[in-house]
Formats: sequence, C-alpha cells, structure tokens
Amino acid sequence: MALRAFPQDVLPKINRPSDLAALSNEELTELAAEIREEIIFVVSQNGGHLAPSLGVVELTIALLKAFNPRQDKMIWDVGHQAYAYKLLTGRRDDFHTLRKHNGICGFPKRDESPFDHFGTGHSSTSISAALGMAMARDLKGEDHHVLAIIGDGSMTAGIAFEGMNQAGHAGRRLIVVLNDNEMSISKNVGALSLLLSKGLSTKLARRTMSEIENFLSSVRIGEDIISILHRSQSSLKTFFTPGMLFEALGFDYVGPVDGHDVEKMCDIFNMVKAADNPVLVHVLTKKGKGYEPAENNPTRFHGVGRFKPETGESEKIAGAGPTFTECFGNTLLELAEQDKRIVAITAAMPGGTGLDKFAERFPDRYVDVGICEQHAVTMAGGLATQGLKPVVAIYSTFMQRAYDQVLHDVCIQGLPVVFCLDRAGLVGEDGATHHGAFDLTFMSHIPNISVLAPRNGSELKAMLAAALEYDGPVALRYPRGRTGEIEPLAAPLEWGKGELIQQGENIAVIAIGSTVNFAAEAVSAFAEKHGSKVTLFNSRFVKPLPCAQIRELALSHSKLLLLEENTLAGGFSGAVLEYLNDAALTGNLTIRRLGLPDCFVQHGSTSLLLGELNLDAPGILQELEKLAGV
Repeated sequence: MALRAFPQDVLPKINRPSDLAALSNEELTELAAEIREEIIFVVSQNGGHLAPSLGVVELTIALLKAFNPRQDKMIWDVGHQAYAYKLLTGRRDDFHTLRKHNGICGFPKRDESPFDHFGTGHSSTSISAALGMAMARDLKGEDHHVLAIIGDGSMTAGIAFEGMNQAGHAGRRLIVVLNDNEMSISKNVGALSLLLSKGLSTKLARRTMSEIENFLSSVRIGEDIISILHRSQSSLKTFFTPGMLFEALGFDYVGPVDGHDVEKMCDIFNMVKAADNPVLVHVLTKKGKGYEPAENNPTRFHGVGRFKPETGESEKIAGAGPTFTECFGNTLLELAEQDKRIVAITAAMPGGTGLDKFAERFPDRYVDVGICEQHAVTMAGGLATQGLKPVVAIYSTFMQRAYDQVLHDVCIQGLPVVFCLDRAGLVGEDGATHHGAFDLTFMSHIPNISVLAPRNGSELKAMLAAALEYDGPVALRYPRGRTGEIEPLAAPLEWGKGELIQQGENIAVIAIGSTVNFAAEAVSAFAEKHGSKVTLFNSRFVKPLPCAQIRELALSHSKLLLLEENTLAGGFSGAVLEYLNDAALTGNLTIRRLGLPDCFVQHGSTSLLLGELNLDAPGILQELEKLAGV
C-alpha cells in the first residue's frame, strides 16, 4: 500500500468516542479534514463507498459527541456512509483493511464491533430496527437513546414509512436523523424527493410567507395575525416543509439543520435528547463533501474501485469485451429501437444496471421507481397486462426484497415480465449483504417462470432477445465483470436447450452461467495434464431444465460434476439431482457438486473467494482429478 502523503495530528488521538469531548472547535474542524483524507486514501486503495461517507463526517462527529454509543444505539441505514463512524469507534488502526478479506467490513456488522448495533447493507431498514430496540429498552426499564440515521434516498422505500407510521403511533422515545443530500446512489426521484428538496423546504415557504405578510400588512388586523404566525408552530412555513409530513406521522420535526456545522448539530441533538416522543432531525449535507471529484460526480463516486486520489481517475477493469452490465444496456437499447413496446424499469440504479443510455434515448419508456423494488415488479406486471414488454433491471441481492411480487403479481398470472438480475453470484468486497447468492434458488422454484444464465456476452444478447419474445415471466441472471469478446452464437438459441461445448468420456461437467468459463479452462488443463477429454455441457437454462440432454449425459457417463455460482441449497445442481433421481438415473452415477456453501460468504476479492470455494479453474481441475482418481 502506498504511503500517506498527509500528516495527522488529531485523528491519532481518538481511540474511543469519548475522546471527542476534549477537542476544541478548531480541533474538530481539523479532525473532519483528517477523517476525509483517511477515507479518500483507503478507498482509493481498496475501493468502496466514497461519496456517502465523505458527506456525513461532521454529522458523525456531532452524533458521537452528543450521544454515548456504548449505551445509546445508533443504526446507520444501508451503512455505506459509516466509514467515519468506524474510524472513530476503535477501528482506526485496522481501517486500512477496509473491505479486504478478513478485514473490516464495508458495512456495519454486529460481530465486528460492539458499536455496530445493527447489521445493515440494504436500505430503509433502520427505523424499523430502531423501533424494535426502543420497545425492548422500554420493556426492560432502561433509559438509553435509540437513533436511526437514514438518507433521503432510503426514505423513498415503503418500509421506512411503515416504521415511521408504527413509531408515531406507539409514541416511543426515538430519534430519526434524516440525512438529506438529495441523492441515494443516483439522483432521487418521486414526490417525496421533491418534498425533501432544499428548494421546497426554504425558497417556496419563504416566498409564500412573504406574499402573505405583504397582503396582511395592508389590512387593519394584519399585524396581529403576522405576529401569531411567526410564533405559531403551525405556521405556513411548517406546512410547506417536510415537517407537515413527519408531524402527521406523529414525529416532532426539527430542521433543516446544516449537516456540516458540528456545533449547531450538537446543540440540536442535546435539545432533542430531552424529548419523550419520536423526533425527526432533518440534516442537510453534501454528498462527496471535501473531495472535488466526488462533489462534482457523486453518482460515480458513490461506490468506486481503486482510483488515483490526486485526480479521481479510476483503474480500468481487467478483461476483454464490455461488462455484462454494459452488454445488457446496449442490447436492450438496440432491441427497443425496433420494438416500441419495450419499457425499462429500475430501482434507483440507472447507471449500475446499465439503463442510463436507455433513459436518455427513451425517457417516456423508462421508469426509475426509487428504492422500491416491490413497486417496480408489480408496476411491470401492470404494464404486461396491457401488451407492453417490461424489463425490470435490479441487482440480484436487491431482487430479494420483491420476492412476493414476483410470485404473486407476475408468476401466478403468467405475465411476460423480463427480470434482469445484475451482480449475480459473488460480487467481492461488498460481502454477505450484496452477494447474488440466492436468485437461482428463489426464482427457479416458482411455477411459470423461466430462469436463464449466460456464460458470456453473446449468450446474454441472445437470451435477452429470446426472453422478450417469450410469452411468460423470464429471469436472466448475469455476473459482475467483463463478458469476453462478443460474437454471434454458433447456433440459434433454442428455448430449454443447453450447449454441448466438448464431448469427452467417462466424466461430464454440467455447468451454468459464470462457472462455464472456469470449467472450460479446467477441462482443457485436465486434457493437457492427463491426456483424456472431459465432456463439458453448458446448461444455459435452469428452468426449464434441458432434461433430455442431461439424461443423455447421465446415460453415457459414469461421473458428473455439477457447477453453479449460487447456493447449493435449492439451486441449479439441486434441480439436476431432483431430475436424475425422479428419472431413476442416479444408480450407477458418481455425482459431485460445487457451488456456494450453506452460509453467508464474507467479503473479499471475487477471485480470492472463488479460489477458496474451488469455483475457479484450479479448483474445478482439482475436483475433476478427485473424480477421475488421478
């Protein structure tokens, strides 16, 4: 790791949150600068969520000065903005291991630190968790504070308001800190985003109040009314700010507050600590604060790989061809040029899912629903009933949030919705909350849906085109990373049929998706090393399973190796085993399976994790040699 080029005078003195109490305002300002330098340096080396954490440095300092995290419970929604919190809660010396294998996690994690009071990684869960903690506190007769720190982007999700509604109804002592930077990952969308915007919460209210005051000044009793309005907590300014929404939900509303003024925030937090009911503190921050490249392009620097801190220039991803995300986006754009029925839907991630170009070219056929995956799926179902062709592009890990909608609103009705699940399989340093480890399992067991997994860009293009012509629900899952060179398929894609890549003897490898390419390397190495060929079959389809082809492989080989980058529990290999068993084909077969284990795989580079799980080419070769007894 490169050496730091900046001195640190204050940060090394902070070994625990209580050390903040002795710092002067000047030292707190210097501390904020040093925290930003440390975050920028480490993220430039390790990758990570840069802009979110840079935006909440002063907010984090103020929270840790005003509250005692050894007793008070702080839940960071999503948690990608918690780097400053980690630095100030005893993890400074290990911060250089951020997101590295066996190092500090990029998200709050309960078994990492007693200061991480709730594990997070997906958005909008903090208020519900905080309410549960507040209820437990009251039942146990304890007296600490409970806080949920949630961004305005996360407030677009329904679960956040389910929690708010219940918390307001219960009236329990709870503090919600709304971090308003007008961003989630991409620019926020929706009516709530407009309500939370700084423009509405200041300019409109002030202009409206000024116009009313001008009118009242011209009438006889106007001055008395103006005086009442200025004193009243129900003034028109409150009506035209987010306060009207949150107070309707049973919360006292405080703000907006400058989220980069530590002294002012500490005053506010010390004031609301005395409240006996739910309070929402509205804090205004700037995403990417203190690092010009991130301030100018907060979407790009929301989550980044390695980059040059001097310029913000990112390192190029190794490999040939476009990324799977780019391949999907470009292909959908081409198909939409030809078919006006295609509509693209995403949940707050147009850039992350490759739909940014589609949004520019076809704004009327593009929908960003915000962090509302459930709504996205059901809305797609509605579109499909009217003859349109909705494509829902969502990361595999986030599609988990919409499981019931996939089942109930799309598959029961057999609606032709195409689900494109990006970041399927292991995603690397984001870890357990973000690995796309379960989609083959939770998708393929639902009736009526077809589930496909391409091994390269050529297959992805062919599968997407075929899926849009198929009369029923379809799920395509594809990994992070590059596709390789894109060339036309040797033969047209046939629905429910796999591809025999190589014919061998005795041993057959049956693989799906990303594992096919590693398997190809492994069988080639096996032939070179041992002088005998192994059959390689690319299933392409998890559902409908290419049963006739698998049957032929089972009858013509004595040993099978089944591969998938999905949990083995209920996944692709499980489906193959069920078929073989039901067809009474397992009697003379030796079968091994490689996939993700029945546990939550932790963070680390994708190549390292695949190697540990024997899912890379050397690991598959090793399994082949065990099967062959060589």
